[in-house]
Amino acid sequence: MTDATTLDLRGLRCPMPLLKLKQALHKTEAGRRLIVLTTDSGAQRDIPAFLRHTSHQLVSLDTSPDGSAQFVIDAQG
Repeated sequence: MTDATTLDLRGLRCPMPLLKLKQALHKTEAGRRLIVLTTDSGAQRDIPAFLRHTSHQLVSLDTSPDGSAQFVIDAQG
């Protein structure tokens, strides 16, 4: 089982969710999983776009009608 850390970024506006995620990934060991919670609609576009340019893997993105989103990310080395 992969260890998971939850990063609660709800209430933060662009660009803070992406900046906080970058900081967290920098500190996260390879093989760990990050669960990221956001309410900023821009994050649903920005985070997957950012991850495509990294070695980190977006496992899933779940959105809710209220605009919140949950990203599951596997950190890589």
